[in-house]
Amino acid sequence: MKTYVLLAEGFEIAEATLPIDILKRARVEVETLSISDQLTVSASNGVKVVADRLLADTDLSDGDMLFLPGGMPGSMNLRDSEPVADVIRQFDAAGKWLAAVCAAPMVYGLMGLLRGEKATCYPGFEKDLLGAEPQKKTCVRSGHFITGCGAGAGFALGREMAAVLVGDDTADAVLRQMMFQVYE
Repeated sequence: MKTYVLLAEGFEIAEATLPIDILKRARVEVETLSISDQLTVSASNGVKVVADRLLADTDLSDGDMLFLPGGMPGSMNLRDSEPVADVIRQFDAAGKWLAAVCAAPMVYGLMGLLRGEKATCYPGFEKDLLGAEPQKKTCVRSGHFITGCGAGAGFALGREMAAVLVGDDTADAVLRQMMFQVYE
């Protein structure tokens, strides 16, 4: 199983790294791709991250999931990128998993891909989930989409992403290993 994570200037670092960590612990192959022409991508808080590769240099046909971290202006940069839209259309047409968090679900919504699906996002972006049934939930799986509401959704989102790729048992074992909600 393989997940591609698209990193745009101004992405929210916590929204990207926690799901990536969960997926890697679940033994899912993860590759980060810069959507610009440089491998180094600045997060919204100024932290610089070096992507594995450039989107422009990558054949994503072997991917099982595409993940869009949110953040500002990262989500807008994803929204405004035609190469990103092309990849999303390919994954959608193949019925492959499409995940996004925070403001980034708007990218799928504005492309008309969420019609008839349930989805969540950062409050205020519901208007951009065109045709979807917005949910006030931390994480939502509907059809071949997984959406999260923000940085605080990292564990739930990462768990759901891992669950659809490698199963509930493995995803739950990873969260237990990470001491997520172990103590009552």
